[in-house]
Amino acid sequence: MTTRRDSFIARPMTDLTLTIGDKNLSSWSFRPWFLMTEAGVPFTEDNIRLDRPETRGVLKEKSPSGLVPFLTHGETQIWDSLAIMEYVADLFPEKNLWPEDAAARGLARAVSAEMHSGFSALRSVWPMMFLRDHSNHTTQAGVARDIARIDSLWTQCRRDHGDGGDFLFGAFSIADAMYAPVVSRFLTYGPVNVSAESAAYMETIRATDAWAKWRAGAEAEIAAEN
Repeated sequence: MTTRRDSFIARPMTDLTLTIGDKNLSSWSFRPWFLMTEAGVPFTEDNIRLDRPETRGVLKEKSPSGLVPFLTHGETQIWDSLAIMEYVADLFPEKNLWPEDAAARGLARAVSAEMHSGFSALRSVWPMMFLRDHSNHTTQAGVARDIARIDSLWTQCRRDHGDGGDFLFGAFSIADAMYAPVVSRFLTYGPVNVSAESAAYMETIRATDAWAKWRAGAEAEIAAEN
């Protein structure tokens, strides 16, 4: 009998291609890219530039959903950022991309799902513009509520489950990748008023190698346009 794990092993785990959009703008692309880069998961990066005359045709031809990001593994294509990261976690269980403790793991999944489906005001009013800093944007009511909720989540996770590291659950996890673009937004449109725990968490994310590499890629894309 072939198990799910056996079927993964039958395919080369290094044969992963992550197709993403612009690094300055595509927050959903940032999430799985950040996870895979920071966790040391080998993959090939493929880029589709957005908001160009040819973009829709390229996406229609290549993307199963007509959007980015999507992961290609052999004949399998996985779209949706959280689904991609769950798939990668199954492929590389030794990376421990969810917390090992059951209670922490459940909370990590809950806060990741809340980011996936919620915070619509923040995401629509404050779109990701990775290279812009401290624009002092006026905070509307819906955005303020989202900021307060995120601040509460970050503070709770770090205080209750942050032993052993500086990320939300101590060690780096999918939850951190889900919230990395929020850190970018807070830096772009802020400064924002958050707890000391949350401010320290933002610095932890900014200090990662993956953050620096994504920023360098965004700068290179902008330079190529000028």
